[in-house]
Amino acid sequence: MASTGITVDQSQNCAKETTFAILSSKQLVLRPVPLALLRPHCMTLLSHWQFRIVTVLLFEFVIRCVPASGQTFEFLPEVDAYYKIQPNIRFTFQAKETREAGDPTQAEIGPGLDFFVKPLVQLKNISSFDPDEAKSRLLQVSVSYRYLPSPDKPTVERLESTFTSNVPLVYKLLLSDRNRVDLDWSQNPFTWRYRNRVKLQRTFSIRSYHLTPYVSGEAFYLSQYQKWTTTALYAGCLLPLGKHVGLDPYYEHQNVTSKSPNQQFNQFGLILNVYF
Repeated sequence: MASTGITVDQSQNCAKETTFAILSSKQLVLRPVPLALLRPHCMTLLSHWQFRIVTVLLFEFVIRCVPASGQTFEFLPEVDAYYKIQPNIRFTFQAKETREAGDPTQAEIGPGLDFFVKPLVQLKNISSFDPDEAKSRLLQVSVSYRYLPSPDKPTVERLESTFTSNVPLVYKLLLSDRNRVDLDWSQNPFTWRYRNRVKLQRTFSIRSYHLTPYVSGEAFYLSQYQKWTTTALYAGCLLPLGKHVGLDPYYEHQNVTSKSPNQQFNQFGLILNVYF
């Protein structure tokens, strides 16, 4: 009898592995399959045609998950740097790619200053594993300048003023409420916008590592349309990499109603936060 290349012990180990899932050829149905079959020493247990069917059906599943053409997918990278000047004052610098409130995709670069009140003990306990010390402050006021070049419209110079409050809740939840006003100057007439973002987060520990998932919602009021034109929903997770560096991967769904038809954006972002 021809050898399969797998010993009896190996076959038994393969059968004991946790189960994975495959899809049937007609509909999406989950069926148990040994996960170890995907390992090199067990690969012969899957015939070539089974592997091809799984690959094709997974590709079809991804295609079906893509929404209608009215939505747009984008990736938005960002780097934020923070330097503490005094215990209650810090310098910030931001560089990112952005697309908000119906504007085209554009770069956003500029410095800013953050001003804090003294830390609150309850907030300090909740945010003890967060590299961002702002989470331990009840109130934060920020003033920033932003330069926004764009290939499709005149360059915008923006003055941002932000007021953020942090409130400790039960079950170690942290609620943040950010109110922001943007003043925009360009070749076009002067415009302003108001933004209100509410964020809820909680830190969880996996052994010695602490991560903080969050959900958030934001609404935009634009002066040129004299109405609330944009809503954005966020879901992400703060991943500290030591005391001075953190990653913030997130998903954002944005609905823009300033023009007809409405625009919807599905955006995936990655923020690198550096604290000095």
